[in-house]
Amino acid sequence: MGAPQDAAATRDGHEGARAGLPDFVEYLIIGAGVCGLCQLQRLLDQDADVLLVDANGDLGGTWFKNRYPGCRFDSESYTYQYSFSSEMLQEWDWSERFAAQPETLSYLNYFADKFDLRPHVRYNLSVVGMEWSEDDLVWNVRFQDGRSIRARFVLSAIGILSAPTYPRIAGMETFAGTAVHTFDWPDDLDVAGKRVAVIGTGASGVQVITDIAGVADQLYVLQRGANWCAPLGNSPISPEEMADLRSRYDEIFQWCSETPAGFIHRPDRVLSTDVTREERVAHWHELYRGSGAGMYMGNYRDTMMEPGPNAELSEFIAERIRDRVDDPAIADILTPKDHGFGTKRVAGESGYYEVFNRDDVELIDLKATPITSITETGIRFEGDQGRPPIEVDVIIYATGFDAVTGPFDRIDIVGAHGLKLRDKWSAGPITCLGVQVTGFPNLFVLAGPQSGSASANFPRAIEDVVNWMTAFSKVIREEGIVRVEAKPEAEAEWTAHVHEVNAKLLMSKTKSWFNGHNKNLDRDEAPRAMVYLGGGPRFRRRLAAEAEAGYPSFEVERAAVIAAR
Repeated sequence: MGAPQDAAATRDGHEGARAGLPDFVEYLIIGAGVCGLCQLQRLLDQDADVLLVDANGDLGGTWFKNRYPGCRFDSESYTYQYSFSSEMLQEWDWSERFAAQPETLSYLNYFADKFDLRPHVRYNLSVVGMEWSEDDLVWNVRFQDGRSIRARFVLSAIGILSAPTYPRIAGMETFAGTAVHTFDWPDDLDVAGKRVAVIGTGASGVQVITDIAGVADQLYVLQRGANWCAPLGNSPISPEEMADLRSRYDEIFQWCSETPAGFIHRPDRVLSTDVTREERVAHWHELYRGSGAGMYMGNYRDTMMEPGPNAELSEFIAERIRDRVDDPAIADILTPKDHGFGTKRVAGESGYYEVFNRDDVELIDLKATPITSITETGIRFEGDQGRPPIEVDVIIYATGFDAVTGPFDRIDIVGAHGLKLRDKWSAGPITCLGVQVTGFPNLFVLAGPQSGSASANFPRAIEDVVNWMTAFSKVIREEGIVRVEAKPEAEAEWTAHVHEVNAKLLMSKTKSWFNGHNKNLDRDEAPRAMVYLGGGPRFRRRLAAEAEAGYPSFEVERAAVIAAR
């Protein structure tokens, strides 16, 4: 097992795309990605009345949508999978240390088929509105096609990076060529022999730029702001290595459960100041030659917490950029000046910096020469350098997402007493344990703000919440619970804890999507606690304590009590 299928073959979906909707369902899951599929399987295992809906034409979530060249994850493949089925762990082969999008999508399709999930999924159903009925104790959920469904409990598994944003540039609509966002890459787009401009050099931009360099006739990289990268270190997984990994899965998943972000990398117990300069540099060279997220997740703890150690590490990475880029001026442009290494998302790269040694690749610094407009044939610039316009056939927007809360904001979610979720979160998210919001009964957030999943190895993190929700659903059924709402004091306590813990890391002080920053949106500059940086083990212990104490952070009502009123 494990050979990647043609991802395009599943574009149109399966029978679930055309199947009907029931009038009522006990559990409605929104989002058929890694999280939603996992929760669906676990609830079906309890014989729950559950339905999963997704806006796309088939399952896969982010791995269905992101089909741009070079797309792959930066978690080791053998950790980016479900851990609860030992049978499937023994059946599935990973071909690469860091799997590409088609292989990951194939894995999710195999999972859905193995557990017969498809009959319980409906596709092409984009949720546009949800309104809570206190009289009926249900959510009335509306879809873009005019249909609707009532659900006792709604479990949100919408992707935290599923609301793409575009830059605000005059004339974008006039471009006569092909313009795409990396999130919406069409199956039939081939850039071979074309003049291509990529706007944005974040994680997606780094991947697509590296992949199409040398394929496009001319590649223009339009950098809005430099971002730190570290070598991904990808390589094939041999049959012998795969067999060894299978024999050690229990050990691997146990190790991941003990690391802050669910990766196989964990911070050094010693501080950078506990060793000599020579020892630090030797260790950094070793990490740089390694793979995955080790350069920032497996480093000295204080490099991510203290400005001085972080500055020294950042200079080490800057030296590696200068080593790899022939032109010192280009290397300088590619080196971030506004944030330290690891304080924003670090892109895993495979030859990214060497791309800029090619004659058919040109880097354009948009801080020096901002874009003035997009025309029918290309892009115009301003600036004191007199940058001439460029003519291109394709413009690729690698310009990110309205992250974490954006997908929720695009749905008109109306809770108790007419309160809208987007209004409550207008200055930043407020949650109880990252799983519920006061004023929105029976709405559980499986993947969203202030939970353990947003800044972690996603499958490892979402299994914690799915396990908690699955156990809670059993209590709900056994005790006849029909209404669950987070208590205001518990919500305030958790949100304060998130802010307090996050403040200890330098990551909380940079302008990144982790803190709600997005230059494509009209939003104030005040930082928002979008993610929880307290680590997976601490988050898991908090969820466990909540369950063991009988869910004291939530006000629950039982059908028998309501009927007796």
